Amino acid sequence: MLAALSIRDIVLIEKLDLTLSEGLTVLTGETGAGKSILLDAVSLALGGRGDGTLVRHGTQKGQVTLTFDLSVDHPAHAVLAAAELPDEGPLVIRRIQMADGRTRASVNEEPVSVQTLRQIGASLIELHGQHDDRALVDPASHRTLLDAFGGVAAQAERVGILWRAWRAAHSEARAERQRLETAAREADFTRHAVEELKALAPEPGEEAALAERRTGMMRAEKVAADLDEALDAVAGGASPIPSLAAAVRRLERRAGEAQDLVRPAVEAIDQALDALETARAHLEAAIADAAFEPAELERIEERLFALRAAARKYGGTPDDLPGIVVRFSDELERLDQSAATLARLEKQVAAAEAAYRAAADALSRERHTTAAVLDAAVGAELPPLKLERAAFITKVTSDPQAAGADGYDQVEFWVRTNPGTRPGPLMKVASGGELSRFLLALKVVLADRGSAPTLIFDEIDTGVGGAVADAIGQRLGRLAQKVQVLCVTHAPQVAARALHHLLIAKATADGAPDQDAPVTTRVAPLTASTRREEIARMLAGASVTPEARAAADRLLKAGR
Repeated sequence: MLAALSIRDIVLIEKLDLTLSEGLTVLTGETGAGKSILLDAVSLALGGRGDGTLVRHGTQKGQVTLTFDLSVDHPAHAVLAAAELPDEGPLVIRRIQMADGRTRASVNEEPVSVQTLRQIGASLIELHGQHDDRALVDPASHRTLLDAFGGVAAQAERVGILWRAWRAAHSEARAERQRLETAAREADFTRHAVEELKALAPEPGEEAALAERRTGMMRAEKVAADLDEALDAVAGGASPIPSLAAAVRRLERRAGEAQDLVRPAVEAIDQALDALETARAHLEAAIADAAFEPAELERIEERLFALRAAARKYGGTPDDLPGIVVRFSDELERLDQSAATLARLEKQVAAAEAAYRAAADALSRERHTTAAVLDAAVGAELPPLKLERAAFITKVTSDPQAAGADGYDQVEFWVRTNPGTRPGPLMKVASGGELSRFLLALKVVLADRGSAPTLIFDEIDTGVGGAVADAIGQRLGRLAQKVQVLCVTHAPQVAARALHHLLIAKATADGAPDQDAPVTTRVAPLTASTRREEIARMLAGASVTPEARAAADRLLKAGR
């Protein structure tokens, strides 16, 4: 319930603090007194479009604050939880409108976006007038209202759950089918790849080892000729060893004749021969180490070529080839299993669809039955509202081919205003005054189902009077037994039915008579006597007569 309304510096309202109660509260006043300003302020606080012109002239900002007392099961709690907003004690919504057009919003003193504000506001208050274009124009809301009236909201939610389960199963089966089709198209290639790679038998690190061995062999090939030439020089035909050995023998034969002269030379030549022998041994060892079969180098190069070609062919590096073999082998194994997997998934899809369609069929039957009950209930409210020749029609169109999360029913409220005329959508067929009365009849029927806990009606009695206005007042009174109702009205018959009566009037500051003095809108609750006087004014106009007061008494008595 809306417990309090506070407004600061909005259009003609300088300062306003209202405490509101349950039941029916009416707001009356002369034309132009500022009743629409009050509704514009409430709309702003609920997330309506901001406008700098709403700020009172001469000020920088305006502010509207709404305070709500929420029941434990109020749907606003879920919205607050989803938005991670504090939810203790009264719910306080505040919207600040700056003169430059900017706005700021908060819920329980926490800043929020306008979108969040609208979501919360939609669960708190419904604003309705003769040009209402929200709850009645959107067929999606009609379906929700019908489900609420029929008590099948939980059933509709289950249909949504089954729909999502069906679509999830369908998506999984489709993905498996596409994978299977792709794998089947590539199966020959995959089998060939596995056979080729298994024949190649690549090993991790094999490329690096082969490349290193090939590099060493190519280096040895380059130095081998020099080693052979050096060995030939040391131990071949041009070797100095035989000449040096012969020289040593000749010197040794002369050693007896001149030993002191010969011995140093012989010793030096012996050392040279030993060094040459050592060099020969080193050279022969180096040549032996560098020796390789050309065929081996060719085999290494062919192996490297094969590994690298396979890597290019199948993507990756030669070191990736063992993993590629495993992956391709797994794909072939999965391909063999996929037919069974797909069959299992398709059975799941069929079962999910059957469960969804069974629930959607049952929901559709309930909706058709509920539509007839709703039409009868609304139709019973129409004659007293001077719509006795009109008909209210809940049009339910079912198309199993158009299945969705809400089932396969499209719901739209239609009316026929006169016998023999073609029925059509409520917003297109009903005139402004008729629309207000159709709306009231519908809200009376849906008061405790599918309705916000606070309803605000803006001049719903426009263009009617007498018995029709009294019928409207009676229905607003009935509606107010289930939800809080605020109604801006010009009809004394409606005002007399209220539990609470607020008077909206213009006044200058301190009652100054100066025509140029600033004008403000003020709202005051009426006592029993002042209420009688206001209803008499509504009946008689500017000059209140004793007859008008007597008529006001009769209306108030009837209202009680």
